[in-house]
Amino acid sequence: MRTDRGRQGLYAAGWLISAGVMGVSFAVWRQHLREAQLRAEEAERTKDEAAQRRAMEERLRIARELHDSLTHSISVIQVQAGVAVHLARKRGEEVPAALLAIQEAGADAVRELRATLDVLRSEEDGDGTGLCQLDGLVARARAAGLPVTVEVTGAQRPLPPEVDQAAYRIVQEALTNVSRHAGHARTSVQLHYAPQLIEIQIDDDGSDSSPGSSAGISTSTSADTGARPSGPGLGLVGMRERVSALGGRLHAGPQVDGGFQVRAELPA
Repeated sequence: MRTDRGRQGLYAAGWLISAGVMGVSFAVWRQHLREAQLRAEEAERTKDEAAQRRAMEERLRIARELHDSLTHSISVIQVQAGVAVHLARKRGEEVPAALLAIQEAGADAVRELRATLDVLRSEEDGDGTGLCQLDGLVARARAAGLPVTVEVTGAQRPLPPEVDQAAYRIVQEALTNVSRHAGHARTSVQLHYAPQLIEIQIDDDGSDSSPGSSAGISTSTSADTGARPSGPGLGLVGMRERVSALGGRLHAGPQVDGGFQVRAELPA
């Protein structure tokens, strides 16, 4: 009888010891697991910090290259245009509108370059441009001899900064292409604010187009395709990259009745 009780007590003690060992083992296992998780999080954070540091170093390098290569050239253009305007006024001559447009465009280019360099040297995105500056852009195009009309439909509202900037840059590049390739072609800019997106369309009638004009360049892309624009120039490539980065759609190509069209849809 006593022997059975002794055995039962021994078994009970064994179970208690086993339970205690299992409890301690489980606690140690949880501690090791927590330490492993902390090490993994630290490694990920360190990796992210290293990636951010490399990205910042690359942005600083690009900023230096832009400053060294563009600032001087733009300043020379601006100074030369200013001298030409001064001499024309000194002689009592009427200053050509195109010359005034060059002078103003040079000043704008300097401001935009400085803003871009500030962005590259900071950790924030966006260069402050947007559709709020559209009136000034159109006025400069008109001063350079490009007949431009603007139509805005839908309920205007503030756009996300990256969408606002992309919309402005698309219009800017389209107007630049018309001036470069189609001379004084009549051009229309249409903005439509839809509930879920903003539609941007720029049409020119191609009246002054010539061989090598924008009518010879065509691209139709969306965020789902890897299509590349055909033809020379990087302006349409930049448009495509901006639109694709935002998950939008872009079409750019000649129209059936002549001229060229750029149409973009950006989620807003």
